[in-house]
Amino acid sequence: MPVDTEQPTATIIDGKTHAARLRDAVAGQVRCLTAEHDIQPGLAVVLVGENPASQTYVRSKRKYTVAAGMASFAHNLPANTSQQELLDLIQTLNEDSSVHGILVQLPLPVQIDSSAVLAAIDPDKDVDGFHVINTGRMWNGETALMPCTPTGCVVLLKQTLGSLDGLHAVIVGRSNIVGKPMASMLLHENCTVTLAHSRTRDLPGICRQADILVAAVGRPRMVGADWIKRGAAVIDVGINRISDERTDKRRLVGDVKFDEVSAKAGAITPVPGGVGPMTIACLLQNTVLATCLQYNIASDSLPGKVTT
Repeated sequence: MPVDTEQPTATIIDGKTHAARLRDAVAGQVRCLTAEHDIQPGLAVVLVGENPASQTYVRSKRKYTVAAGMASFAHNLPANTSQQELLDLIQTLNEDSSVHGILVQLPLPVQIDSSAVLAAIDPDKDVDGFHVINTGRMWNGETALMPCTPTGCVVLLKQTLGSLDGLHAVIVGRSNIVGKPMASMLLHENCTVTLAHSRTRDLPGICRQADILVAAVGRPRMVGADWIKRGAAVIDVGINRISDERTDKRRLVGDVKFDEVSAKAGAITPVPGGVGPMTIACLLQNTVLATCLQYNIASDSLPGKVTT
């Protein structure tokens, strides 16, 4: 459906519901691969150190991997692991035919060069979509394993708005993880894309031109209602922990002032419960796609395919 420029209260884009549907579809694809091809997709997740947030993410990824019927391989390494030790493990996983997807949880300890580690992963097993070969394939419009968070954002937008043809999308944030790949994906959806950042002149004015506004800058509640065109679709990628003055506890907020923006936008993702759940669901989808690539199976032949 087109962006509604008259709607006074935003539709809340429920990422949990959309993610559950995608996980169900992935589980069906896994059953098909197992029954028809005798292949069980396998995902290896490597965690170095004891970062509490990373541990939480890894547990969640393992839970949903197993629930989808995939094989889950957990590699938990001590914080003092050397870069060479990690590279040796990645090489082992690259050569393991039971492992179809490899994810190295970021951030890594300071003694390890993240770029070198990500470059060592077999591009066809790079389910995070961070390898430069996958980046090149994505920008060329070729089949690629694409970063999970922007993929989830595009799925949410298409399931909420329908066709994105001709819409002006403004992305605030130019990271390699979200902003840049998001720009590529929306270009392939025939959007007109503006990639903005901290040095963009008149950033609020640029944002007010957007039919689709993606906030991925990592600054809590930076985007207010005066940055939004009435009826725009707002995707809040931010995950920021702040202290709640009322309870003295810490809570999660996005990059958008949800309460005031939701009274003006046409549709909006909440934090939490918006983009976050889609990231893991798209990781599972990428693992299925990686499996198909490695066995030369047409992924479109699987049931329930959810595409961007």
